[in-house]
Amino acid sequence: MPLPPAILQVLPALDAGGVERGTLEIAEAIQAAGWRALVASSGGRLVPALEATGARHITLPLATKSPLGIWHNAAALAELVRAEQVSILHARSRAPAWSAWLTARRTGARFVTTYHGTYGEGFPGKRLYNSVMARGDRVIAISRHIADHIHATHGRESRVILRGVDFRRFDPALVAPERVAALRAAWAVPPGAPVILLPARLTRWKGQAVLIEALAELPAAIAVLAGDPQGRETYVAQLRGLAEARDVAERLRIPGHVADMPAALLAADLVVHASIEPEAFGRTVIEAQAMGRPVIAADLGGPRETVEHGVTGWLTPPGDAEALAAQIRAALALPAEQRGAMGMAARQRVPTMAAMQQATLALYRELLP
Repeated sequence: MPLPPAILQVLPALDAGGVERGTLEIAEAIQAAGWRALVASSGGRLVPALEATGARHITLPLATKSPLGIWHNAAALAELVRAEQVSILHARSRAPAWSAWLTARRTGARFVTTYHGTYGEGFPGKRLYNSVMARGDRVIAISRHIADHIHATHGRESRVILRGVDFRRFDPALVAPERVAALRAAWAVPPGAPVILLPARLTRWKGQAVLIEALAELPAAIAVLAGDPQGRETYVAQLRGLAEARDVAERLRIPGHVADMPAALLAADLVVHASIEPEAFGRTVIEAQAMGRPVIAADLGGPRETVEHGVTGWLTPPGDAEALAAQIRAALALPAEQRGAMGMAARQRVPTMAAMQQATLALYRELLP
């Protein structure tokens, strides 16, 4: 009796982030379809969650960017593909994608990529390095913004499959008030103080400094920068220094990685996306919308496709702290019922994880023998 089809996803690691979450969600869909889901990465905190879906994790040093390491990983992946009779290799990051592309050429497995970012080209050879993400038998773009970028940069057509929200997790009705209260207490939020949440890994282009500058014009608000610093302690120190310089340090919270994001979103009065470079999609934006929270997003990249200004949230010029502060003030001045109605309107238009999963499975079926 032949084995069910096997799909092998490859990425650098399984820690936190949209790429990693998408990997788990597609692994779950593969298993539910009666196929075999395999994931190769260097490991991370999400491995137990992956294995809970029934998928199998294979630990390989796929975070390496060295040419020799990529070559060695290709050999290891080829051995795995042959042993498990893998039909499709699905790459989600550039260095592992090169290993997977080599493996596909050696084994005859089909090659799929998900293009998760715009990828900088500031160094010689970077366009060639990035090009592997446009070399798939099928190329998935996570937004129309990314599809346009792929076409302009590589001349390839792609399949737009928007990232989606898991409503089994991001549902206001499923979050006990005690979870929300516990987070506000952990953040030391004074009674009645509005909370402005910026959920993003702590890196400069995510715009945490823009919110800190805006906070100086919002005397009553508490700003929470919820995200994994991923070793960028110098940047965290710079953010704290900026807060000191703007005399807002007492109203700034940097709690690091927050595991209970549904409760964190409900604990916020407003959710801010402040990226100063185009976001490929903006998963935290739609997660906030799914929880019925009003969102203020920078007017560039993927969030333009999920935030309709004045209807499902607001858009502000990227990097403009004064404009962000003005929009926050205007949003907080609205009656709570009006903000809630906007949040609920956004929730009704959020792309779903189920739609993303089904569209990806349909693409796989096009390539299966």
